[in-house]
Amino acid sequence: MALEQLTQTPPIPNTTFDYDLAIAGGGIVGATLACALKNSGLRVVLIEAQPPSVAVARRQAYALSLLSGRILQGIGVWDKVLPQITTYQQIRLSDADHPGIVQFHPSDLGMDDLGYVGEHRPLLQSLYEFLADCPNVSWLCPAEVLDVDYQPSGVEIKVKVDGEIRQLRSRLIVAADGARSHIRTAAGIGTHGWKYWQSCVTVRIKPEKSHNNTAFERFWPSGPMGVLPLPDNRCQVVWTAPHAEAQALKELDDKEFLSLLEHRTGGLLGRLELDSDRLLFPVQLMQSDRYTQSRLALIGDAAHCCHPVGGQGMNLGIRDAAALAQVLHDAHQRGEDIGDIRILKRYERWRKTENLVILGFTDFLDRLFSNRWLPVVAVRRLGLWGLRTVQPLKVLALRLMTGLLGRHPQVAQH
Repeated sequence: MALEQLTQTPPIPNTTFDYDLAIAGGGIVGATLACALKNSGLRVVLIEAQPPSVAVARRQAYALSLLSGRILQGIGVWDKVLPQITTYQQIRLSDADHPGIVQFHPSDLGMDDLGYVGEHRPLLQSLYEFLADCPNVSWLCPAEVLDVDYQPSGVEIKVKVDGEIRQLRSRLIVAADGARSHIRTAAGIGTHGWKYWQSCVTVRIKPEKSHNNTAFERFWPSGPMGVLPLPDNRCQVVWTAPHAEAQALKELDDKEFLSLLEHRTGGLLGRLELDSDRLLFPVQLMQSDRYTQSRLALIGDAAHCCHPVGGQGMNLGIRDAAALAQVLHDAHQRGEDIGDIRILKRYERWRKTENLVILGFTDFLDRLFSNRWLPVVAVRRLGLWGLRTVQPLKVLALRLMTGLLGRHPQVAQH
């Protein structure tokens, strides 16, 4: 299906509400929520600021956990996604040049795989193609949310579409509009967290040797480096370093950058070639003070952000979407008001604490390994020894990384 087929759909007539649910933000997390509500009986509108062809064109890749794969499979979109992404069967965890490497294998969990790596375009395009067959989902795209008026029984949403201002009424609005969420800010929901002293340089490479479907996480005193396997024997590199160093890495000429990257990867991938431009972005940890209020729910980066170490960010958003979809579906089946704060608090209680655990885990990893202080070095080397030799500890860490700890949405259990 061509992206051009994703056209605007007029509101479904209703005496009171145009829609039951409006999702502001048609990225991967917002689209996942809409897909998960396909058979819910709820009337959904997805409001996205960019045309579909632009929205899918971002040059990013994401680590997807086993649980994220199960969620997308339960929704019904996984058969579209899986042929276009990489499945990895090994994780190699190491501390700079220290020889004590921790290797995780599927047998540690009794599974066939450990996770997946997918690029932005095939992931979002697959979700959009799935949504084109969802009769209960309407599109406003490109469209911009200008204002939200929260009322006791619903929300009035002012939307700009093709230069025209429209008013929509919905029982609930979900903010999936990213870390700088205008909807969250306008609703007066504060956040806590901090900006790290680090930035990330991301780039795709073509290695001389096969990546063997292995995900690498290599910690250096300046920051962690992840190397994720992509289709066609390419890799996505996420290189974390202090701001000035990261800026210098971005500006190095290609030959110098590749030489340094070959050293940092320990020659495991052989000679390297660039497959994309280098991108730079700062790193932050953020947790919203609350995920819900009457008639509003936050999901994905609008609710929280974490350090990219371990590749957890997108997975948290996908779990948010699946959890909220379950709460809304169940409430609707019972005849409850899906915008009622008592209903929305069920989602918040489920996800806020679980997300906080991952935020703390990624922060701990970054601070533990981005450190040259000898007592800390000794502690982390001891920790790596424990992961290599104490199987229950290894399994616990792996279950956390793959998303298998915590409460699973029903859609992931099918």
